[in-house]
Amino acid sequence: MTLVNTKEFTKDELLDRVTKDSEELFRTGTYFCSESVVQTINELLGMPYGADVVKLASGFPIGMGKAGCLCGAVSGGQMALGMAYGRVEGEPMPANMFEISKKLHDYIMDEYKSNCCRVITKQWKGDNFASPERKAHCITITGKVARWIANELIKDGKIEVKSEVEAV
Repeated sequence: MTLVNTKEFTKDELLDRVTKDSEELFRTGTYFCSESVVQTINELLGMPYGADVVKLASGFPIGMGKAGCLCGAVSGGQMALGMAYGRVEGEPMPANMFEISKKLHDYIMDEYKSNCCRVITKQWKGDNFASPERKAHCITITGKVARWIANELIKDGKIEVKSEVEAV
């Protein structure tokens, strides 16, 4: 996602763009799931962290370095939430950090009945991420996570969008 003036988009337009851009980063091979979410949300927030912040997410794809544990899109999503709701040394933990983090966990649990990469992708077990079907499945999850986070940021007033009245 290239930097945009979020106020030029309605909520739905911006959410569609976040979804598309995060999915495209993965689809093109620019990044994997966790990296795509981190990059997209960092750009959505106006790049509060340098472009190399995506390096922090590089060990998480395919369930933490291909271990099949926590879904990479979810781990990238948790890092992205930290960009908006996290803290630095000396600051108290923001009251909503754990709440929003759990909400992302619960959203994926509701959607896929797990947050574990090997469970979410069990029908492709053994293909080592090779099949186009598995990649497409993971691209979709990546887009859903980025979209969910963007929606939360809009609801919390951390991202401003064009009002529906202005759009008409």
